[in-house]
Amino acid sequence: MAAKKAGYIEKFLKKADKALQEGVKRADEVLEDAVEFGTMTAKQAAQASKEIRKQAKKESDELQKKGAKKISEGITAAKNISSSTDDELATLEKLGKLRKAGVITEKEFQAKKKKILGRI
Repeated sequence: MAAKKAGYIEKFLKKADKALQEGVKRADEVLEDAVEFGTMTAKQAAQASKEIRKQAKKESDELQKKGAKKISEGITAAKNISSSTDDELATLEKLGKLRKAGVITEKEFQAKKKKILGRI
């Protein structure tokens, strides 16, 4: 009976050893798959990052161009307003001289003055 028990133990140990070997083999396969997947994911992430940086650069350049254009437009508008204001003030000065000379009445002068000051 002792020999019979030894045979069972030996069979059990062989089965256990075989199960362990299969488990280790399967674990190695899963690990290889995980490494391969990780490598693929890292490559995809690098590509996506590259594309995002490229798009961000493009958008940044466009925003800078638009900003420069708006600033230029603002400067031009300010110059036009300043120039226009100078012209309006010169017109008021001429109207004042015409009033003093009696060419236009005080009422006409005040009406023109109000109109000109409304545009400034």
